[in-house]
Amino acid sequence: MQIRSQKDFASGLMFVIVGVIFASIATTYNMGTAAKMGPGYFPFWLGVLMAIIGAIITMQSMKSKGEKDKIPKWDWPSVLWVTGSVVLFGLMLKPMGLIASLTFLVIISAMASHEFHWKGTVVNAVILNVIAYVAFVWGLNLQFQVLPAFLRA
Repeated sequence: MQIRSQKDFASGLMFVIVGVIFASIATTYNMGTAAKMGPGYFPFWLGVLMAIIGAIITMQSMKSKGEKDKIPKWDWPSVLWVTGSVVLFGLMLKPMGLIASLTFLVIISAMASHEFHWKGTVVNAVILNVIAYVAFVWGLNLQFQVLPAFLRA
């Protein structure tokens, strides 16, 4: 058999690997039963399902009638922009608060796009900040800094 769709083959393998890792880690927790689920029950079966779906996708990539494609080269600057924005978010969250950290995350990761526009980025940052504030501060009542320390009274 020959791999016709490299994209499907790679994504299927990724699903299998992640699913097997999740299922194996879940076995370290109490599984319980279907009637009384333990903390490992849902992640175990989710990992198994993910591995099965990955195996199906991997097999489909080798069909003789399947579409032939190749994995394009990675756009390393974009990968670095997005990864750097996530790392910076993690470093900034405690001293600068949620709003500033999330704003920087959106702006820096948007620079990875070849279609970057300030207007869309600012709108995205505002909407994401509102959603995060409503979900985490109001909805879940999580206790973390929202504004930078120098702006709080």
